[in-house]
Amino acid sequence: MEPAEAVVVKPEWLRVKAPQWERVGNVKEILRDLELNTVCEEASCPNIGECFQAGTATFLIMGPACTRACPYCDIDFEKKPQALDYTEPTRLAQAVKRMGLKHVVITSVNRDDLPDGGASQFVRCIEEIRLFSPQTTIEVLIPDLCGNWEALAIILAAQPEVLNHNTETIPRLYRSVRPQGNYQRTLQLLRRTRELAPWVYTKSGLMVGLGETEAEIQEVMQDLRAADCDILTIGQYLQPTQKHLKVNDFVSPAQFDAWRELGESLGFLQVVSSPLTRSSYHAEQVQELMKLYPRKVQ
Repeated sequence: MEPAEAVVVKPEWLRVKAPQWERVGNVKEILRDLELNTVCEEASCPNIGECFQAGTATFLIMGPACTRACPYCDIDFEKKPQALDYTEPTRLAQAVKRMGLKHVVITSVNRDDLPDGGASQFVRCIEEIRLFSPQTTIEVLIPDLCGNWEALAIILAAQPEVLNHNTETIPRLYRSVRPQGNYQRTLQLLRRTRELAPWVYTKSGLMVGLGETEAEIQEVMQDLRAADCDILTIGQYLQPTQKHLKVNDFVSPAQFDAWRELGESLGFLQVVSSPLTRSSYHAEQVQELMKLYPRKVQ
């Protein structure tokens, strides 16, 4: 008889407080009214209650179906991607205005079926938000665009304040965690962003708890700084369902604090590191960073 597989028990520090559902319901009502998707809902984010209660959301465009099947992600990949909805950018901009957002995060599913990976739709969203809410700062959390740097240039030409592209994991685990991604391509995207738009704040994120070592995490942090990445997020991976990758271990809050200190010593302008951190968790804090380290569009 084979030995039973050890069960990794979720620790106390990963429990989230119950939100005030009146505020959450208001955000959900706006999203349903305008027929918009959020990564908060589609990817089963543990911070959904806190963020919705605060009136924030990370909008998921061109979805909800994704052309990739990353085994850590809860976004649907079994449905066929639909044609782009050209009314989506206006509806998104209306939601930003109705929610009174000072900072908005726009992300997308992977759309490898599109020649530009969906870059044009990101641009439309940015342009519409500028029309409806000109004071709102904009962060785009983009896929790797299959290495199409012309598409990257199209997005950057629309002048978002922040460009985020997640590294997700260490190079050794890419084949099992992010099989259709490429570690070097991710680093190249961040380097190209700095070359094309030196004024933009670049950002990337890591999941931990999938079997990486301390040395491997430190190496990725150093690689990101070498690519002149400004902002780093580090959070605990949580298994969305039984069919997804299992958690290897739960990292202590003290270790997340140590990574934050290391990141700051390496020169990141901002490091958000905690068990519940996700790539857009408290993303609005970038506005304080922009005051401390102002940059002008060139």
